[in-house]
Amino acid sequence: MADLKEIMATGRRKCAIAVVKLVKGKGRIFVNGKKLADYIGNMPSVEMMIYKPLVLTENQDKFDVRVKAIGGGIVAQAAAIRHGISRALLKSNEEYKTVLKAEGLLTRDARVKERKKYGRKRARKRFQFSKR
Repeated sequence: MADLKEIMATGRRKCAIAVVKLVKGKGRIFVNGKKLADYIGNMPSVEMMIYKPLVLTENQDKFDVRVKAIGGGIVAQAAAIRHGISRALLKSNEEYKTVLKAEGLLTRDARVKERKKYGRKRARKRFQFSKR
């Protein structure tokens, strides 16, 4: 374990950025000053996604997590939070690397929205073709 009072890490996904602080505590997660359930609403799958790195490393009741999340939507922010928590846990204990890496939690998901092309409706969708 690191001797620091708080461990900080940054997680990213699409346009969302999450700055995560791990502090010794009881397993509560606060995002932008709100409790996690209040912030994401009634989305249990998203909540499970955020808790995944803590559950895999058996730290769900050892750390409090404070997050400042900006940009993107709720799901992109949740993935950024998960990425940030994973990186912070890795800073706290290097032995978690094998578990987190096997689940793909340390890899930044680089998929972003493709730009719109001229002469098209969206990035790839075309306007309806009319032969006559």
